[in-house]
Amino acid sequence: MTIIRRIILAGTALACVLMAFSCTDDTTVQTRNSNFMWFDCEANYERLSYPDSIMFYLQKCKDAGFDNVVVDVKSIMGEVLYDSRIAPYMGEWDGWYRRQDYDMLSWFIKYGHRLGMKVYASLNIFAGGHNWYDRGIIYKEHPEWQSIVYDGGELKPISEIKSNYNGMLNPANPEVRQYQLDILDEFARKYKDLDGIIFDRVRYDGITSDFSDLSRQMFEEYAGVKVDRFPEDILYWEKDPDSGEWKYSEGRHFLKWVEWRASVIKNFISDAHALLKGINPDLEIGDYTGAWYPTYYQLGVNWASVKYDPSAEYSWATPEYRNTGYAELLDLYMTGLYYTLVTKADVDAATGVAGPRTEAAMDNSLTYCYSVEGGAELVRRITCGAAPVIGSLYVEQYKDDWSGFTRAVRQVLEDTDGLMVFDIVHIINHGLWDELESAVKNKVEE
Repeated sequence: MTIIRRIILAGTALACVLMAFSCTDDTTVQTRNSNFMWFDCEANYERLSYPDSIMFYLQKCKDAGFDNVVVDVKSIMGEVLYDSRIAPYMGEWDGWYRRQDYDMLSWFIKYGHRLGMKVYASLNIFAGGHNWYDRGIIYKEHPEWQSIVYDGGELKPISEIKSNYNGMLNPANPEVRQYQLDILDEFARKYKDLDGIIFDRVRYDGITSDFSDLSRQMFEEYAGVKVDRFPEDILYWEKDPDSGEWKYSEGRHFLKWVEWRASVIKNFISDAHALLKGINPDLEIGDYTGAWYPTYYQLGVNWASVKYDPSAEYSWATPEYRNTGYAELLDLYMTGLYYTLVTKADVDAATGVAGPRTEAAMDNSLTYCYSVEGGAELVRRITCGAAPVIGSLYVEQYKDDWSGFTRAVRQVLEDTDGLMVFDIVHIINHGLWDELESAVKNKVEE
């Protein structure tokens, strides 16, 4: 590991512990106090193939204290669950089939609004394939759009990396970006009674993508440099002589590369925001990311406010990196607090790494930002009140201790502007409706 890398990791850990985040001015965070239930398109495919089933589960959500639902309508494969002239239809999953004229989302809107609930749709943006099933637009319609990954010293199409189920696209590719904007345009015009759209996977696959020739050319133009050794001048791989594992180190253009990738994502969100608001000014625009900001730069994403300057805290951020923040472009921000440690006191009492760290760009540090309380505190500080913060929980993480789940729900409701539960399938499969309702309503009654 290089000296630079050690400095970055040390700075990350220290910043998480101290929570020394600040904005350039004082801004009062907006208050929302809303609860969202997420409906994943794959996990609930058969269940949501009937209108009466949709009505049943909307009522269950309403009874449990949820006034909003998020319906996944564009899968990680790039297939959609509505009739589109642009994107392929997801007419089958796990042996179950749907007719293309089955309009699932319209039933959600009809029944949800009847119950006084808001209905949001989520779309996976820069995802184009499921590598475990060899399925998606990178396997059929557009293999040329897939990310090129610099993996263990080799450049590979992401479809060849079967350890990663996400077949991600190259977010910098102008064709990819226009395709996604066309889908959003069509979708917003099709569902004018929809309350909002939540972006998901508006990101790179990881720090090792995208290393295509196109990305090299675009970066050189952005940075005004000629990359003599590509990709080594960005990052390079070395095999650890003791463990035999491949590890990457930063090249001379690494920091500017990090900045450029974040600008790619910011510019897309800016374009999507202008497009959608032009179609429907009342449409709420949200984004769903992980909360682990100290390492989230690896995904090319800066969900902070432009008022926050990360270069004052992190060695991976240039002074210009702050300009890539996009919190001001959101009407709401869903942040994944995917931690089994609920409070900062839990972190103090823990020994070693506690809980799974399987999400993209997570590290193994035992720091306050890897707790629900500490993570929410971090997010609130660096978004600077630009948008309501909806604390999001991954239910399955608590399967060994459901009391931890109810504690986490209460903590989210205390520390953020609302709760998002991912996903309803886990509430159903584990029979957690009573526990969820108790956790939500007890907090409300307080």
